[in-house]
Amino acid sequence: MWASMLRRLVLVLYCTGLRLGEAVRLKMADIDLEHGTLTIRDSKRRTRIVPMRDDLVGELRRYIDDRRQLLIDQRCVDPQALLVRRNGAPLTTAAASAAIRRMLRGLGIKPAHGRVGARPYEFRHAFAVHRLTIWAEAGVDLHAKLPCLSAYLGHQNILGTEVYLKATPQLLELASTRFEQHLRYARQPE
Repeated sequence: MWASMLRRLVLVLYCTGLRLGEAVRLKMADIDLEHGTLTIRDSKRRTRIVPMRDDLVGELRRYIDDRRQLLIDQRCVDPQALLVRRNGAPLTTAAASAAIRRMLRGLGIKPAHGRVGARPYEFRHAFAVHRLTIWAEAGVDLHAKLPCLSAYLGHQNILGTEVYLKATPQLLELASTRFEQHLRYARQPE
């Protein structure tokens, strides 16, 4: 697997919360670096626009330059897929999944054998939990924000999003602190 492409695939997954298949199916026409958006087409029978942070836009600009040079060096016709393999062919979901699993195993995050441990889908989970943590730290009403997160992730309703929400120590501490503040406020005499 080509290091430049694999780096950007992992960053797209982690920074946007896209499904692996959604990221792999991105076409060059789906990338708007000027406005910092990705268009996710026909995923679960819907299309949505996903904003990107400026640092991810910069990473994708560098990758697109690398991609252009690779296609020239390989004398390939542009497949229009954003993510391409070393030979210039479009990346497949199976190849992307296998490469990420090898990377996770190499880092010791996933056992050498079996279907246990971290999976490529963990980037989507991490995105959702980190977004909730950022909102909780900012004092945002999480119940009011959950529909936004659900729509961003491409879910039809909040129930689809709840699968991704794990109680991390940081979130539990934030919840405990907010609950304690609520109790203190509620106990104050009028």
